[in-house]
Amino acid sequence: MKVQSVLETAIYADDLEKAEKFYTDVLGLELFDRQAGRHVFFRCRESMFLVFKAEATLALDAIFPPHGAHGPGHVAFAVSMSSLPAWKERLERNGVRIEKDFKWPNGGRSLYFRDPAGNSVELASPLIWNIAESRQQ
Repeated sequence: MKVQSVLETAIYADDLEKAEKFYTDVLGLELFDRQAGRHVFFRCRESMFLVFKAEATLALDAIFPPHGAHGPGHVAFAVSMSSLPAWKERLERNGVRIEKDFKWPNGGRSLYFRDPAGNSVELASPLIWNIAESRQQ
């Protein structure tokens, strides 16, 4: 038996409306579901990206397994190497400060910045992990 891939990943935010606006308007993710005061879910190709309000998930732990965490998290989204200059321009145009434009020794590249909740967000070529880029990016 082997794990096939990451199905979902989650980060946490106190202001879900700001998170939704950031991830839809700035990063262009597809909104999948929202529950006011609890979560905002996005589809990201064949996986899901979840943004929870941590305290709200703990209140429902009798129904759902708790999804609570404290402090900033990290998420990296795969993008093509050739699209990174356009992404950098788009982020800056939307008032997002690039914390680091990192060129990896193997030739990959990543842009690091923060979402409105302070989570570390990375746009990276899969080449940083020696993974071929998809033609559909």
